Amino acid sequence: MSDALRVGVVLVSHSAQVAASVAELARGLAGAGASVAVAPAGGTEGGGLGTSAELIAGAAASVDRGAGVAVLADLGSAVLTVKALLAEGDELPPDTRLVDAPFVEGAVAAVVTAAAGADLDAVEAAAAEAYGYRKV
Repeated sequence: MSDALRVGVVLVSHSAQVAASVAELARGLAGAGASVAVAPAGGTEGGGLGTSAELIAGAAASVDRGAGVAVLADLGSAVLTVKALLAEGDELPPDTRLVDAPFVEGAVAAVVTAAAGADLDAVEAAAAEAYGYRKV
């Protein structure tokens, strides 16, 4: 599948460092390199802790390749900010979807699945399935 038709992934965290680190981890574990568009959207414009609708919208626009955008968020207000952007209807690319998944494991699953060329439904399902990953 062409890179232009892959699902993009946005990782929204209250911390810029956490969002960037999880994006790096997911890319590295997926072996995706540049084959899947992943963008962190962490913290505020000033570099503090929090969430920014502007950073989220910019990240989503930067990964949109026409096959949809999967957005994973870490905690409460990050989720609420994404939901508000989706409700507005014109701030995020078409076919942008908030994915209910654990942040780290879900991000890895989403990026691996997107790198394989899967559609948005499959990327969402893979990320959500991460809730069932057992560690012991």
